[in-house]
Amino acid sequence: EVQLVESGGGLVQPGGSLRLSCAASGFKFINHDMSWFRQAPGKGLEWVSTIISSGGYTYYADSVEGRFTISRDNAKNTLYLQMNGLKTEDTAVYYCATGGRWSIGFRGQGTQVTVSS
Repeated sequence: EVQLVESGGGLVQPGGSLRLSCAASGFKFINHDMSWFRQAPGKGLEWVSTIISSGGYTYYADSVEGRFTISRDNAKNTLYLQMNGLKTEDTAVYYCATGGRWSIGFRGQGTQVTVSS
């Protein structure tokens, strides 16, 4: 059974940082590109970032470029998203998923990130 379990969300002030983690199991993690998506209240699912299976290439939405860093530890079957310089508009439920921006596969249950003073 494929499982993706996100953690690390919470309440943070504008300008602050959070590190999200996604523990993967039930599939060959090292063989899959992995992505982060988010969904803000009342809005659709938004792609945030993708990292290819080897970790050699990463891609970011313009809205997070330079502030967020995606990474992975294939030995630990874990995906990460380091978020710095958080803004109120980053408030959303963050999901990790298999696949890329246009080829989302399995998705986790999400973790809430709230940026507020």
